[in-house]
Amino acid sequence: MGRGIGWSPILARYGWAVHPDIEQLADQLVAARFKQEPLEAALLGLPEGDVGLADLTRHTEEELTEIFASIASTATTLSSRLHASSASLDEVDVLTLDLVRLTAESLVENLRVPLVEFAITDLFSAPLSGLISTLPMVALDTPDRHSAHLRRLEQLPVFLEQVAQRHLDGVAAGRLPNARGVRAAIEQIDSVLGDPSLSGIRRGQPETDGAAFVERESGLIDDTVMPAIRQYRAVLEVQILSPGRSDEEPGLCWLPEGEAMYSRLVRASTSTERTAEELHSTGLSIIEQLSDEFSVIGTRLWKTGDVAEIHSRLRSDPELRYESGDEILATALAAVARAERSAPQWFGLVPETACAVQPIPEALAEGSPPAYYYTGALDGSRVGTYFINTTKPGERFRHLAEAVAFHEAVPGHHFQLTIAQELKGNHLAMSVFGDVATAEGWGLYAERLADEMGLYSSDVSRLGMVSTDAWRAARLVIDTGLHAFGWTRQRAIDWMTEHVPMSPLEIRSEVDRYIAVPGQALSYMVGRLQIEACRREAAERLDERFNVKSFHDVVLRSGPVPLPALTASVDRWIESQSRAAL
Repeated sequence: MGRGIGWSPILARYGWAVHPDIEQLADQLVAARFKQEPLEAALLGLPEGDVGLADLTRHTEEELTEIFASIASTATTLSSRLHASSASLDEVDVLTLDLVRLTAESLVENLRVPLVEFAITDLFSAPLSGLISTLPMVALDTPDRHSAHLRRLEQLPVFLEQVAQRHLDGVAAGRLPNARGVRAAIEQIDSVLGDPSLSGIRRGQPETDGAAFVERESGLIDDTVMPAIRQYRAVLEVQILSPGRSDEEPGLCWLPEGEAMYSRLVRASTSTERTAEELHSTGLSIIEQLSDEFSVIGTRLWKTGDVAEIHSRLRSDPELRYESGDEILATALAAVARAERSAPQWFGLVPETACAVQPIPEALAEGSPPAYYYTGALDGSRVGTYFINTTKPGERFRHLAEAVAFHEAVPGHHFQLTIAQELKGNHLAMSVFGDVATAEGWGLYAERLADEMGLYSSDVSRLGMVSTDAWRAARLVIDTGLHAFGWTRQRAIDWMTEHVPMSPLEIRSEVDRYIAVPGQALSYMVGRLQIEACRREAAERLDERFNVKSFHDVVLRSGPVPLPALTASVDRWIESQSRAAL
């Protein structure tokens, strides 16, 4: 599925101001990423990188590993050369070069774990689920985009053939999937095939897209896409499901070379060298500390400091459950609007574009988390959107809603990722790449910041804030428990039920997410702890000169770069503020 990327039009269009050698290397990184995942270019509104669907063959995976490794090595050499020559580099130069080097290293770590072989799930991290979630979001507002959409549909059978072959390769090598994840993927396919719109993949409307386009799209879907999806389903059911691992052996530690694979994913997800043992211990310690906070708020609210009783009430009180999906959506909209009004008091940098709020598409909702955020397109064809799960409202809790909205939308992901897109002079790489630990760490930091900003509407919602802290701390315990220490699925569910006041529905969904996407869940708390450490360092060193609004601007101006790059950027800001005071 490879055709060359014409890169100069992007350079001419965006005209960023970066040192020429750094710019060239960043261009290579972006081009390689779009070769790896061209749908990211489509979602950003960049036709130059939109070459259809990803090539998931082992050959291309190995080729991309070599490319990213070469970019990382070149970035290291370039950094040494530029610093040795005392080249005049501004903050954007330094950040961009750090981003290129650290991101390329992380991509190499990820590619050395063949997740496509065995991470079969209904989550959008899986290849088909990813298509189902992203294809409906790609703009179809020009003839070229109509043609690109049809080209993707034409390529989908080859894409699914490659995915199926990688699954079979995994089985042959003993890298077996979890049977539960395979069943969930089959159920999702059945849901998609039962939907006339094919879960939004069928896009054409005669009044806006023209009869010829609708006819061509319908022909491709009926004659090409649906048979390919059915064939992929048959492979899952007949050849992949039976050898799948049980719930007794869900973690990577049960696979050949599982320990090494998990170590790579931990490094890629946390930007640190912290071990599974260290992360597990950190999670347990935070859970213990949060018990005191539950007690204080519970006593104030319900006259009880017993943590188990507080958790029980949060889970069982019918007044804390939603009555409808519309009510879930309305709560999210109100929280985002309140945060947007307060933001200028805490941030000098605010996005020019407001955050949209929408329900998660129905076909994706069963396997989706309670909420997630998708960045907007660079050309404005799609704005950054906070997606909220509005299904099964009677099983979802009111007390979590505000903290999740502040994390995913404002002042969380929407601020960080949209500002990275809007800042003049930033290389495109700042919009394409988002370090998971920095991005999710900022989202979790935003939940606590919202309390400083006075955004929580009640002590019930503050208990939600503490609950989400427990939720993310539990991820350190459970992800490592599953993948490093051999926990069963039920043990993970039981431990989370004891320590986190979430519904059984959400706990099961969370544990299945950790099983399907090893390491990613570690990023949240690791990133938050590092951002808080940066803030403490700045406050201590600058003393009365410290301004939290300026600190937030430095973090947001840095963008979602890897944690070591963010830490170094904050340190340079502290030094500049100290020199200015002399």
